Amino acid sequence: MTVKDLNPAVVWKNFYELTRIPRPSKKEGKAVEYLYNFGKSLGLETIRDEAGNIIIRKPATPGMENRKGVVLQGHCDMVPQKNPDVVHDFEKDPIETWIDGEWVKAKGTTLGADNGIGVAMALSVLQSDDIPHGPVEVLVTIDEETGMTGANALKPGVLKGDILINLDSETEGELYIGCAGGLDASASIPYSTVPVTEGLGHPRVISVTNCQGGHSGMDIILYRANANKLLARVLLPLVRDYGVKLASFEGGNMRNAIPREAEAVVLIPDGKAGEVERYLQDLLPVLKNEYHVTDPQLNVGMKECAGPDCCIADGDALRCLRALLASPDGVERMSDSVPGLVETSNNTAIVKTENGQFLIRTLMRSSVDSAKEFLAERMRAVVELAGGTVEFTGGYSGWAPDSGSPILKTMKSVYEELYGTAPAVMAIHAGLECGIIGGTYPDMDMVSCGPTIMSPHSPDERLNIPSVEKCWNFLKAVLAAVPEK
Repeated sequence: MTVKDLNPAVVWKNFYELTRIPRPSKKEGKAVEYLYNFGKSLGLETIRDEAGNIIIRKPATPGMENRKGVVLQGHCDMVPQKNPDVVHDFEKDPIETWIDGEWVKAKGTTLGADNGIGVAMALSVLQSDDIPHGPVEVLVTIDEETGMTGANALKPGVLKGDILINLDSETEGELYIGCAGGLDASASIPYSTVPVTEGLGHPRVISVTNCQGGHSGMDIILYRANANKLLARVLLPLVRDYGVKLASFEGGNMRNAIPREAEAVVLIPDGKAGEVERYLQDLLPVLKNEYHVTDPQLNVGMKECAGPDCCIADGDALRCLRALLASPDGVERMSDSVPGLVETSNNTAIVKTENGQFLIRTLMRSSVDSAKEFLAERMRAVVELAGGTVEFTGGYSGWAPDSGSPILKTMKSVYEELYGTAPAVMAIHAGLECGIIGGTYPDMDMVSCGPTIMSPHSPDERLNIPSVEKCWNFLKAVLAAVPEK
């Protein structure tokens, strides 16, 4: 059995088609072209705006013309993550899926259910001839995962709907009415280098691997290991106490994914190899004990490698590692008003050495704008104390919950009638596009929902099959129940 054999067939077929199209963030042009042709092939009004967002309009079914217009919204890009032993080019290769019981998974890569399954549902509504609905618009944005570029570029007056249903949530049975805002931090700490001469040391790669990783918003509350932070913890005593020279550091590759792996090229002085090996052997069980629940496969390793041409000056290496170790990371504060919700967090996502600069990229999130700004000031203080600079970009406000939302009331009623239980009404510590779209369309009534996706932004991503059918039936019933204008 393949995903094309699952029910509801129309949704799974559309999802399958999206898995065949390479669409990593900022390289989703083929998906944009596919969506544009999809709308045109149905004879529907189809618009591709300057940013690459796609808007497809479908008229109301007969007798439903006086209902409020609904915008079904998702994003076409996906996070490109894979296991180290998997050969996969996200710009060329399709995602290979397989079925494991009640779950659809990918073979060693991210699945792209975030947000491919939401887009597939929206496309299925456009194809349908048996779903009663008022005027429908499908909005598929670009580059949600690395900057929400598409949502930020959306112009006022383009959308005509009164209601927006975002299909990018990840737990069936939950309706989301609020989300965190975000801010990107890009720190740069300069360092000087010294040439590697004979006798300076023996080259080795020291690595932190097999961390669990995950979504830097949804999974930050799980307190999983951050490979970049752990590698700094491993390296600092080696440089400070053992005379080890740091040549390079590289970890993480997506700002919204908790980094799973990081590695550094070092030079170990003559006579110190045995001490370094014992240090690593002693440290590993300590780290495994700390993270035995969240990251049971965590590993710290060392292997031989080719010698570098230069290494970072000792004082500069210490300065950079201390800054990395001291910078804020993980959950900063829990919400006082919503039990179990993270209010403020930071993810030390990408670290690398390049052209004499120690680069640190983080993504800050908070549902309180002032708390996000304070976190940014803390980050600035650490970096500037280390002699570096930091730039903050891509900031966006959160989506303030509206418990009195009319479409929320309708959706709660529909869900309870369908399934005999009330849906949970939630806010989320992640960046849904509703916050940005709501800034451009302040009168839009918005709710987010979706089927169950586990471990998005990692190769462990999986999509729950029964939840897709439940979400699809719910979406159809909501469209039929949308009130009159």
